[in-house]
Amino acid sequence: MRLLVIGNGVAGVTTARYVAERDPSIEIALYGQEPYAYYPRPRLIDFVAGKLPLEELPQYPPAWYQERHIGLHLGQQVVAVDPGAHQITLADGRHEGYDRLVLATGSRPWVPPIPGADGVGVHTLRTLDDAIAICRQAQAGASFLILGGGLLGLDTAMALRSYGVEVTVVEALPRLLPRQLDREGAVLLQQAIEARGVRVITDDLCAEIQSEGSVQHARLKSGRTLSSGVIVISAGVRPKLALAQEAGLACNRGIIVDERMQTSIPDIYAVGDVAEFGGMVWGIIPVAVAQARVAASQIAGHPEIVYREIVPSTTLQVTGMDLSSLGEVNPEGSDYRELRYTDERAQVYKKLVIRENRVVGAILLGDRSDLAAVSQLISRGIDVSAVADRLLEPDFDLAALVREQAAKSR
Repeated sequence: MRLLVIGNGVAGVTTARYVAERDPSIEIALYGQEPYAYYPRPRLIDFVAGKLPLEELPQYPPAWYQERHIGLHLGQQVVAVDPGAHQITLADGRHEGYDRLVLATGSRPWVPPIPGADGVGVHTLRTLDDAIAICRQAQAGASFLILGGGLLGLDTAMALRSYGVEVTVVEALPRLLPRQLDREGAVLLQQAIEARGVRVITDDLCAEIQSEGSVQHARLKSGRTLSSGVIVISAGVRPKLALAQEAGLACNRGIIVDERMQTSIPDIYAVGDVAEFGGMVWGIIPVAVAQARVAASQIAGHPEIVYREIVPSTTLQVTGMDLSSLGEVNPEGSDYRELRYTDERAQVYKKLVIRENRVVGAILLGDRSDLAAVSQLISRGIDVSAVADRLLEPDFDLAALVREQAAKSR
């Protein structure tokens, strides 16, 4: 069997890895558009911050691929997929045949339709080349304006502060991290970020960008104008669907897949940022890894292993504050209760969302010591009715509760 994997991000490389481990007889070819071997994208933040040298970015050395007989084809853009002929077409015109195909093409930065957003001094941060360009500007002492107060925008802002340059973040919504935090948590986070030297503006957005030599002027909807040397747009990502759409695969927000990660066309699978399961495209690493394992199992002859939606979890990298957000942090309806604990002096905020006597969401800001236990409470659906009022008390042992319930279920 010949397997082709398009995309050498975490989803593509993980798929290739598990196929190789489960069935070494399968011929694997991995195609990546970037000229670099796989590097975890979160490491780009460490690279920008100067914490990780360029040579340490790749996750695996060349020998790792050779030992697993994974053919690595870097700087190779796939421009077409022909499901009928079971082959792909590369940018140089070559054709490669396959028995199974995995689309792990990932996502691209979304740039809002802002006049002037295509200017020379405007960047996004998605690839290593993007990171290198941004680092050069920071090393030269340029000031930065980050458009977007989500995870990547805040990580980028804090990484750039390590150069001592001026950084401003503009978030269109009334608070930072609207998907990962509630109002109370966002207030505490903003205070911590501002204390570290980043200017934060919320409830405003960029209406136009004008370049004047090496200076970028961003006119906001409120009427004020902000000037900086570099503008970084961090407005989210969109799945790369062109290949799949042109090949006739069923697509919505992403490539539609079933619990086996199979697309609407036989012998073609999709995983990671580009895949849509149950109407959701998560775009986060834990989901990409879980989906890659399922696809690899299917390809290697284990059809009994199927995908089950996992609890979404996100983590902020370099703000100087630990933050984890799991499950439903901003629930809708009225059939839930919320528990909160705040220690402003220690910059700690915790919140649990409980529905039907089970924890379904959590925010842990400034203290993630209970992360493993809270994750288990959510994923196992443990009944907490007997101790619900005590869960966030400083002296309550969440880990002991999980162990106790696990012992009872044996």
